[in-house]
Amino acid sequence: MDRLTQKFLSILKIPSSSEAIISSNNQDNYSVNKAISVGIILASLGITYLLPIFGLKNTVTIVSGSELKEVLEEIEKKFEEKNPNINLDLKFQGSQDIINNYTEEKNDFKPTILLPANSELITELETQLKAQGETDIFYDTPKAIAKTMLVAIAWEERGKVLFPDNKFNWQKLETALQTKNWDKLGGKKEWGSFDFITTDPTRSNSGQLTLNLWAKSQLNQNNLTLNDVNNPKISTLFQLIKNSVYQPPRSTDILLQEFIARGKNDADVATVYESIALHRWLQAKENQKQGYQIYYPNPTIETTIMGAIVKKNISKSEAKAGKKFIDFLTENEQQIIFAKYGFRPMINLDLKSLPNTPWNQNIQGVEINPSTKINSSPNPEIMNEIQKIWYRS
Repeated sequence: MDRLTQKFLSILKIPSSSEAIISSNNQDNYSVNKAISVGIILASLGITYLLPIFGLKNTVTIVSGSELKEVLEEIEKKFEEKNPNINLDLKFQGSQDIINNYTEEKNDFKPTILLPANSELITELETQLKAQGETDIFYDTPKAIAKTMLVAIAWEERGKVLFPDNKFNWQKLETALQTKNWDKLGGKKEWGSFDFITTDPTRSNSGQLTLNLWAKSQLNQNNLTLNDVNNPKISTLFQLIKNSVYQPPRSTDILLQEFIARGKNDADVATVYESIALHRWLQAKENQKQGYQIYYPNPTIETTIMGAIVKKNISKSEAKAGKKFIDFLTENEQQIIFAKYGFRPMINLDLKSLPNTPWNQNIQGVEINPSTKINSSPNPEIMNEIQKIWYRS
């Protein structure tokens, strides 16, 4: 008999099998054995709910976008030190993958908290599950954790050629994809081909936002309808991008690490989140002996990272532990950690004055208060249609 069952039986005042044998001369064996059987059954059924009684750990499984990997790993240590009865199990996927894998039950683990890069993905999840007949999706209202926005990056020397006025331009990027070679764009012949990178929009939110903004620019519109997305001009544009981007990465952080590793002869321009661009800038400076410049598209899109505690197959004790973690993320100390990794916190902070953050490293192009127009994320219906057009291109 394992120690967990013995402890459970002792709480219920039921003797273990060894105790029963010793006292068999004084007790009715049938009654004792029946009591033991009942206790074992109750233990096996009630372990999940009796964990706090035993002083054991609740495991909270968090599925997050890869751009949060390092910040969550740092916060994880602090949280577990303050909450020794809660164990955090961090998983990382592309933000669209988080939604798809959960709704299609593709994970080989049981998520407690979902942390995709964009609040609209939480809305998409809720819509999909309600369409499947589920009505009770979350334990609590999803909570805003931090913000960031979509930016473009380019190696400094090449950015000056492509965007001589230091302003990002979708049309110039499209021309570069069509032209294909730097010498025809005004660059040096030894720079070779022009290489653009974005994430796979069927798996990652930053790729979806890239296509959304590019389509708006192509049609010269502030907002897109379903008919707009199905415009032949958009299909042609997406086909050009798809043919130009070799094996788009599944997540934004993987993209940026590849961008830095490949260097200026294999990666020239990319679209990423501002947070990860700021966080990895010093790494690029050290690895490639030069940094990249950050550009803010006009307009750009701000995204809010939301934490949602899902209800399916999650006990109340797990949900309570999950809520404690989400609340922990929004406390001032953790919000400062988010800022250290390039995110925009949900509380008012003077980013420029924060020590040991990328906000005061004079990174080329970074703007604490961007001069460009900042839009909210497009609704899930438009994002789904963008994915369909991309897939068909």
